Amino acid sequence: MGRIFAFIYGLAAYLVFFGTIVYAIGFVSGLVVPKAIDTGAVAPLAEALIVNVLLMSLFAVQHSVMARRQFKKWWTRRIPKPIERSTYVLLASLALDLLFWQWRPIPAVLWQVTDPTVATMILGMSFVGWVLVFTSTFLINHFELFGLHQVANNFVGRDMPSVRFRTPVLYKFVRHPIYLGFIIAFWMAPIMTFGHLFFAAVTTTYILVGIFLEERDLIEMFGDEYRRYRSRVSMLIPWRKSA
Repeated sequence: MGRIFAFIYGLAAYLVFFGTIVYAIGFVSGLVVPKAIDTGAVAPLAEALIVNVLLMSLFAVQHSVMARRQFKKWWTRRIPKPIERSTYVLLASLALDLLFWQWRPIPAVLWQVTDPTVATMILGMSFVGWVLVFTSTFLINHFELFGLHQVANNFVGRDMPSVRFRTPVLYKFVRHPIYLGFIIAFWMAPIMTFGHLFFAAVTTTYILVGIFLEERDLIEMFGDEYRRYRSRVSMLIPWRKSA
């Protein structure tokens, strides 16, 4: 019964994540979804900035703290290890859902591309960023990244394979193609409002901090193997010589 529950829980967490990431595409691009980054009731500027910073900070703290190896060691003494990743994914998704729900738009336009063809190309580049995000997750095992692999293996009584350091395809040109995809998706906007710019700038700052924390953990896990990789492959800009 425990294995069945864990599998159902992991599947539910994945479905919540999938719905959240699909909504995120519409939220950032301003397409289809009922409430996007530039729509909704407009609040006073000070209120909008404070609320939006708190919403993004909640996600950043949850996403960063729960991803650290020290927290995982402590956390898995309190919950079953097979659902640790699913719980992380579920809470991150709920934090994003709260952000979408409570986000305060700041619709003042900073710049706008008026040429329809160019505007469509820029919006297309945003979708290229999302494609890069999803492609990169599948290159390194999408279902393990979002917790399904763990609960499926637990369900059939099979141990998770040992963690190996791999650099498939895109990872040979840039160390963090997932983060690169997010940056492209967030910044490629034919209409850039103050609220959208604020969102893109804060999330990009968080991505850079997250890379620092993630690479510290990777060095701890893989040692010189990761140091050599970091020395020859650029962090975010393909083909740029690594610093």
